[in-house]
Amino acid sequence: MLSEPSSRPATGPADRPWSVAVLGPGGVGGLLAGVLSRAGHRVICVAGEATVRVLRRDGIRVRSAQFGALTAQVEADTELREPVDLCLVAIKHTALPAALERIPPDIVGDGWVVPLLNGIEHPDVLRGRYGARRVVPGVIRVASTRTAPGTIEHGSPFTEIDLVGAPERLGPLAAVLEEAGVRTRVADDETAALWAKLAFLAPFALLTTHYGLAIGEVRTERREELAALVAEAAAVSRACGAPADPAKTLALYDAFPGDSKSSMQRDAEAGRPLELDAIGGALLRAADRHSVPVPVASRLVAALRVGTDTQGPVVR
Repeated sequence: MLSEPSSRPATGPADRPWSVAVLGPGGVGGLLAGVLSRAGHRVICVAGEATVRVLRRDGIRVRSAQFGALTAQVEADTELREPVDLCLVAIKHTALPAALERIPPDIVGDGWVVPLLNGIEHPDVLRGRYGARRVVPGVIRVASTRTAPGTIEHGSPFTEIDLVGAPERLGPLAAVLEEAGVRTRVADDETAALWAKLAFLAPFALLTTHYGLAIGEVRTERREELAALVAEAAAVSRACGAPADPAKTLALYDAFPGDSKSSMQRDAEAGRPLELDAIGGALLRAADRHSVPVPVASRLVAALRVGTDTQGPVVR
């Protein structure tokens, strides 16, 4: 079991293989499970029974723009039954309460718990369950999708994670991820790290999902609305104490391949529950706390909530 890390630098070799649990081996979790297994670590995927059967039989199959094609053998179970060094929480926010029942706090023991979810409010949920000392908030930047149980399509030529904490404390964790090919940085400002992603993700998710358009069409056909929503998200981020640059965000959208879709849009198209509350709802709650007007965000969230509540996720 992993004891409290101390003075190891944020880069450098791991001195032994780690045991890693991955809660939710989907697009993000499955990719990380594959590359960590390939790097020599013991990986236990925690999922539902149908997924567990596939993973035990076939392993994780990844087709990646960054890592190439790989098949990795992993262990799989419906519940974590032994302590691990690291538990990656890589599920959708909509599934969080039920999924956490698969990872009992007394079993995790001294292992790190690293949530890689969308939104800004989940770290406190994890701290309440596992203790503040073990939870390391994280942000991942990657485009990766589960096309079938155990089958992962990784489209981006990068996989980047920001961890929040002291570099000297998180050095061993960062080293394990780096060695597996995941560019990893350690930051000391949780608010800035989480809002950097949400301020970028919320406009992308809300507009692509509401209109059923890829980002290329949004940035041309809905340019004014996109700019207004980016400005709102940046204003809320700054009010919460996190720097934000609307011009930089728009430039990032302009650099995206035109056919890029948000994960929320893909969920809507597949009829899956939307992470609307974790993304749009969190933005509105923060805006309300700081008295920041967000008319565009409020309208889009309200419209998406109506569609979800009345007939399931819809794309207009």
